Amino acid sequence: MFCGLAMMLVAGAASLLADAPARLASARQMVLVITPGWDDVRGELRRFERGAAGQPWRPVGAGGSIVVGKNGTAWDPLTTPAVPGPQKAEGDGRSPAGVFPLGRAFGFAPASEASWLKMPYLPVVEGIECVDDSTSSVYNQIVDRRQVRTPDWNSSEKMREVGEAYRWGVVVDYNTPAVARRGSCIFLHIGSEGGKGTAGCTAMSTDELRAVMAWLDPNTAPVLVQLPRAAYDKLRADWSLP
Repeated sequence: MFCGLAMMLVAGAASLLADAPARLASARQMVLVITPGWDDVRGELRRFERGAAGQPWRPVGAGGSIVVGKNGTAWDPLTTPAVPGPQKAEGDGRSPAGVFPLGRAFGFAPASEASWLKMPYLPVVEGIECVDDSTSSVYNQIVDRRQVRTPDWNSSEKMREVGEAYRWGVVVDYNTPAVARRGSCIFLHIGSEGGKGTAGCTAMSTDELRAVMAWLDPNTAPVLVQLPRAAYDKLRADWSLP
């Protein structure tokens, strides 16, 4: 599956929409992605920040265009949906809808060339894979195959071989710790020409992504809020969204 992950060295909280208010309460940076509907691929990304929890969100920079999964978006299956919609599953070609922490950054450059980032950084070298085999003990984790004595997976993204899309990226901590068949390897990454949808990630131009990456600060507990318009309108007041 072309996107997603939960890194072997990074633990995450379970991706439950029930946790969304708590995640938003502590967050001081928000990447907000809104699409017109569940099956729409194109949408808009905007950035917001605030000085302290509970304060109003302030816009940062201009909005930008993004694409999500080639089949649109879908709720995490472990949630009670705010509005009716599909449920996310491995290989469904949909991006997850909800509120998700943003983990470490990654890219093809060595760490010495990523000093402009505040987020922890993983250099993607040969051997780095994101495992999308639901039967594996390291499902939805980024691992270095060279350091795994007995690989137990039959499917993975060999991230260096993906090409330009993964030259820069950010891990979206969806489905961490992993539940089988719920979806894996979800990132923010560079979009392909023509605005084609992804296998489940959120993609954008290189300039837009680098602006997001340079801005993200792990000390602010940054989150991705990704919703179709109907769900955003329903939840906006309850979640104090901008």
